[in-house]
Amino acid sequence: MNKVFEALAHPVRRDILKLLRKRAMCAGDIAEHFPIAKPTLSGHFTVLKNADLVTTQRQGTTIMYHLNMSVMEEALGAFMALAGNKGKER
Repeated sequence: MNKVFEALAHPVRRDILKLLRKRAMCAGDIAEHFPIAKPTLSGHFTVLKNADLVTTQRQGTTIMYHLNMSVMEEALGAFMALAGNKGKER
């Protein structure tokens, strides 16, 4: 779960996930939404993949990125559990 929260900590990665909520996209389509260098964006993809927040699927020469909803739901559940425990500790 630490990798997930680390991945979610960066605003660009959160914005990538927002785009992927709508549909699967290739790196080039995602890059059009950000004024950053492609190698930097590639680093963000690596962090998201390492946290299992995105999955990839090769379609010919194109790699499609998909949001991994099960990991997002697990992270949300963990966050909600933390928020719920805070009130009980007082």
